[in-house]
This record gives sequence, structure tokens and C-alpha cells, in this order.
Amino acid sequence: VNEEVRARPDQATIGAGVQTTAPTAVEAMRTNAAAMDKLIAAAKKAGIKAEDIQTSGINLSPQYDYSNRTDGQPPRFLGYQVTNSVRATTERIDRIGELLDTLVAAGGTNIDGPWFAMKDPDAMLVGARGAAIKAAEAKAADYARLAGYRGAELVSIGEGGFSGPQPPMPYARGMVAQAEMAKAPVEPGQVGNTLTLSFQYRLVR
Repeated sequence: VNEEVRARPDQATIGAGVQTTAPTAVEAMRTNAAAMDKLIAAAKKAGIKAEDIQTSGINLSPQYDYSNRTDGQPPRFLGYQVTNSVRATTERIDRIGELLDTLVAAGGTNIDGPWFAMKDPDAMLVGARGAAIKAAEAKAADYARLAGYRGAELVSIGEGGFSGPQPPMPYARGMVAQAEMAKAPVEPGQVGNTLTLSFQYRLVR
């Protein structure tokens, strides 16, 4: 038996990062680190706690120009590119738009999300358990009657857990900061969590 519960989320996660390029790997990493320090400081100043900021990926890769290369010419080396991303989680759903703008203004060039969720999804499913048991009892009684039995006795219950929206792995997505930005509109809507219970009944004559 599956029961889904939908409710307004009480937390959101945003992925943010910076992308830098330099002639050498060391310089690219150094430049990126300085830019990330600025981005993280801006997130903290916006009210995100340090424990709610987590690095989600750092990538260093050489960059080549493959255009206009003919007659077997090798690609032209351009330098090294570093992409560094963090995830910031906040309970201030009403200020997500402001946080997005703050991160972009602080130099964020890779923005993902937001992803909405519940801090305690299991508590959200308490009522769903009762509804699932009632539904299972009704189905078992129907099967017993249709099979010519007097009734059905519950033998066991197994819970398959719950599922909800999870942030995907971040990927580079350009977002250019502008001098004047309107507040990013963000609507949290509702999130759903699904409870899966398995029941075993014994049919009674």
C-alpha cells in the first residue's frame, strides 16, 4: 500500500558556485578559492549557518580550442578551468529569491535549484500510516469475502520507507550577474513524500 502526503516545504537547498580560468592550474585554483571565499561569506552574511553550507564538487580541467584546426593541427591550449560548487540549505523559504540574488551578486556563476523538502519527512507521514493500515484492512476483507473466507487476520507489516525530492548532483549552468537585478521569483508550492507499507494477512474460514 502506498500513501502520499503533500505539504508546504519548510526548507530549501540552493547549489551555487564559481568558475574561473587561468594559464596555470595553480593560478586557476588560487583565483577560484578567493572567489569561493567571497561567495561563502555572502551566504553566511545572508543568514546561512556554516553547518548548512557544504562543498558539493570541485573540478579542475585543461581547456583547449578546437576551432579552425586543420591538417591534423593539435588543439590550442587555453589554460585551466576550475569549477567549485557548494550547497546552502535554509529554512527561510520566503527569502530564497533574495538569497539567489545575493549569491549571484557575490560572483556566483553556476546556480542550481532550489530544491524544496521537509526537515522531518517521517513526521509528515505519521497520519499516512493510519490511512495505509485502514486501506490494507479494507482490501484484505474484500479479498477474503471474494475468496469465500470469513475474514483476514493481520500477520505482519513491513515499511519500505519514504521518498521525497532530493537535490541532484550539481552541474555547470551559466548565470551572469547583472548590475541591476530584479528579485528572483520563487514559489515553493508543495512537496510530496510517499510511504510504502507491505502487509501479510491470513485468511480465516
